[in-house]
Amino acid sequence: MTQPVVSELDERVPGRRWTVRLDAAGRGSTAVRISCSRPACADQRLPSAAAGRAAAIAHLKAHLRAAPAPRAGVYCACRAESCHTHLPDTGRHARAEPWRCGGPVVLAVVTDREGRWWQTMECCSRCAAAIPGAKTAATSQASTAEDRPALVATGTDVPQFSDRQVAAGPVPAPRSAPVRRRPPQAKIARRVIPHDLRPVALRDELIELGDLFRAYQQRDEPDLALLAALHERKARAFTTWADVSGIMSLRLEARRAEQAAAAARLQHQQRTGGITDGDGPTVPRLLTVATQWEHARSILAHVADHAPLPGPQARLLVLMLTLRTAHTGTGNLIGQDLTALGLSDPEDLVEKLTGCGWLGLPGTAGDLLASRPENPTPVTVPSLAPREDGTGPFTFGKKMRPKLSGWAQKILSDKKLRKAKATAGTRLLALTLATRTDASGRLGPDGYGIALNALTAWVPVDTGELKHLVDQLTAADWLADAQLTETHLTGQLTDRVLPLSCPLPASGTRPFE
Repeated sequence: MTQPVVSELDERVPGRRWTVRLDAAGRGSTAVRISCSRPACADQRLPSAAAGRAAAIAHLKAHLRAAPAPRAGVYCACRAESCHTHLPDTGRHARAEPWRCGGPVVLAVVTDREGRWWQTMECCSRCAAAIPGAKTAATSQASTAEDRPALVATGTDVPQFSDRQVAAGPVPAPRSAPVRRRPPQAKIARRVIPHDLRPVALRDELIELGDLFRAYQQRDEPDLALLAALHERKARAFTTWADVSGIMSLRLEARRAEQAAAAARLQHQQRTGGITDGDGPTVPRLLTVATQWEHARSILAHVADHAPLPGPQARLLVLMLTLRTAHTGTGNLIGQDLTALGLSDPEDLVEKLTGCGWLGLPGTAGDLLASRPENPTPVTVPSLAPREDGTGPFTFGKKMRPKLSGWAQKILSDKKLRKAKATAGTRLLALTLATRTDASGRLGPDGYGIALNALTAWVPVDTGELKHLVDQLTAADWLADAQLTETHLTGQLTDRVLPLSCPLPASGTRPFE
C-alpha cells in the first residue's frame, strides 16, 4: 500500500486503507474477478456477479474481524488526498477555510452504489459522517488530547453493504440548545381562548367545544346530528363570548355556526329519509328529500289547473296518466292500472279524455282496459310533451318520474283503502293530504290545518261529500283526530301512513291569522 505523505505540522501515523474490487474476468463471459489491495490477498475468480459480490463481501468482513480496532493516534486516511471524497471541488487553488477533522477515529466502510468495490479506511468520525454512504464498523476507545472524549463503542463489529441496510453507528453531533416549550393554548375555530376569559364557565365550554370538534374530525364516519348539536352549542357560546368581549367578529362567527347547524340538520334529515320530531324517532319516508316533495306537489297543482274533465274520478284518472307520461308525454298502461283506481266507469272516462283530445290511444278504450302486462298499451298526452326548446311543464328528470309514480301508486293501492273499497274521491283526498302536512304529520302548514277552499280546489267535491271522505279515511286508519270546520280541516296522519307523507316547509306563522 502506498505510503501517504505526512505534513510537517502533523507527524502522526496515517490511517489504514484497503479496497476490495469486483471486475469482469473477460469479455464474453459472466465470470468476475475479486481483487484486494492488501498484499497478502490473491485474486479470486467466480462464475457470476452475484456469487462474486457475496464472496467480496465475505472477504471484506473477514478483514474487518481480523483487523485491530481503530487507532486513536492516527489521522484520517482521506486527509492524505485533501479529503476530496467529501469536499466539493471548487476549482480554486486553495480553500478560504481549511477542513478541520474532529471526533474519535473510526473504521469506516464505503461502498460503490453499483456494488463494484468496497473500501475500508481509518478516519475521524467527522469525515466519516461527511462521506456519502459511509458506514461505521468500529470506533476507537481513546482519543488524543486535542480531540474530544471518545464515544462509547457501538458494539457493531461488522458493517453492512449494498445487499443489506442497517442504521449507521453513532457519529458526533452538535449539542442542541434546550427547547423552550410554551404552555399549550386552548383554541376553537382557529381562535385562541384567552386564559383570563370570564366567566370561567364560558371558557370551559369553549375549551370543551374545541376538543369535541377536533374529536369529530377524527371520526371514521360522519354523524350529522351530532355535528348540528355541536354547531348549536358553538353558536350560543360565541354569542356569549361576543357579549362579554364586545368583538363583532365573534357575533358573526355565531351566526355562521347557526347556519351550519341548520345545514347539518337538513342534510341529516335528507340522508336518513325522515325528520325528527323533537326527541321522537326519525321517520323513514318513501320520498326522502324536500325536492321530491315539491315535485309531488307540483304534479297535483298542475292536474288541478289543467284537468280537462270535472269531478274527482276524472281528476284521479288524469293524475295517474300525468304521473305515467310526465317526462316525455308518452307512457305504457295496462287495464289493471285503471280498474284499481276505484272508478265507477273507467271506459267512459277514457273515451271522454280521448274525445276531447287530451289523451291519445292507438286503439279503443276497451283495448286499453283489456291489455295485460305482457302487452301494454302505449298512451300519449300531447300537452305534456316537451316543447321545441326541450322544456316541459315539469322540471324533474326521467329518473324522478318513476319515483313519484311509485309513491302515488303506494298510496292509491293502500291495503286498508282497498279492503274498505274506497272511492276515487277518497283515494284522491288521501293522496292530497299526504302532501299537505308538517314534519310530524299534522295537516296544513305548521300543523294548523288546511283551508277548505284550497282543499276543494285539489279534490273537487262539496263540503258534505268531503265530510264523508274524511270519515272513510279515519275508518281506514289514515287520519286521526280529524275535525272539519266551516273553514279548515285539521287532524293528523297516523303513524302507519306517515312514511308516505311529503312535509311542507315550516312557515312559522298561522296561515289563517
